[in-house]
Amino acid sequence: MANLFDYLTWRGDLEFTISPLNPVDNVILCQLSYLPLDDIVPGPGEKNGISISLAAKMIREKLQSDSDFKSRLMYKDDPELINTLASSNRFGKCHLFGYVNHIDTDREVQFSAVCVHTNDGHCFVAFRGTDFTFVGWKEDFNMSFKEVIPAQIEAVNYLERMGSMIKGPLRLGGHSKGGNLAVYAASNCRKRIQKRITEIYSNDAPGFHKNVIASEGFEAIRDRVRSYVPQASVVGMLLEHGCDYTVIKSSQIGLLQHDLYSWEMTHNDMVQVDNITLGSRFVDKTLRDWIDSLDKEQREQFFDAMYSILSASEAKSLPELESSWFKAVSRIIKSFGNIDEYTRNLISKTLGELFNAARRNIDTLLKPDKNEQ
Repeated sequence: MANLFDYLTWRGDLEFTISPLNPVDNVILCQLSYLPLDDIVPGPGEKNGISISLAAKMIREKLQSDSDFKSRLMYKDDPELINTLASSNRFGKCHLFGYVNHIDTDREVQFSAVCVHTNDGHCFVAFRGTDFTFVGWKEDFNMSFKEVIPAQIEAVNYLERMGSMIKGPLRLGGHSKGGNLAVYAASNCRKRIQKRITEIYSNDAPGFHKNVIASEGFEAIRDRVRSYVPQASVVGMLLEHGCDYTVIKSSQIGLLQHDLYSWEMTHNDMVQVDNITLGSRFVDKTLRDWIDSLDKEQREQFFDAMYSILSASEAKSLPELESSWFKAVSRIIKSFGNIDEYTRNLISKTLGELFNAARRNIDTLLKPDKNEQ
């Protein structure tokens, strides 16, 4: 059950000019994008970058001196990751630059990205997935009724801005929503930048509205998309993808397989399995049936209502909700009691449709796919 840390032990001494970037490196760079790099990595308007080694040193100092910094880390293994990368020949000298982290509650947008010079003539543009903020999750839900979300527009603008500053070929990647942003940006950027993109890595990312899949821009980059999902994928099964995916073995179960640290690695690739699990197929079919049973207006009203109720907690993120759980729950319950009858009935009916969809698809758990027999 080797993971990305084992890979760094095996390949950390080899620079990218000796051993070219592979799917495991993609996972590592996408995980790196989750680090809170504010006031550490220069933004798009600044000329100089910072090495991963120096960034790691600054992060260690912040962990010791800033009590709030640790709470901004999304994954408990992130400090070990940045330190391991910093001490490796493969990643230590790679430069980080162009970091952005933009959250706008009013526009319901959460967007973050960073560029990495991998010292092999390429630049890897890593888009962050959904963070702990409620607005980030709300933006994900908006994909169910919007053809385009604000973060996708920001991803295109970011790629075009950074692409005009960077020389040479580009690689794009992201995990979860970040993978969606990478593919969308590649599909919709100007052709002169699009032609420089060699690979687009999508790691357990949700798909798109059917109009995006049918677009000329998507068709132009389709064969450059490298899509990966764990065997019990949920997020990576959502919406339409328009290309095949590779199934990766995870050491976790269920939704926990979404965590990149759980994906199993070899010396230069990820451990592959033949198919997603029956449970993943069940969730996929259930959610698709549920979404199809609702029109666009019903989806929007339902998710707006749920977000409004959750926002009544006065917490802005999951950590904040956990830190004041009792008060938050009290406010949420009060908020639910104060909503109008129409909205209350909408929520009840919509959740009822979800249970009905699950009941209709229960046989998916009992009947293996023919390809699995």
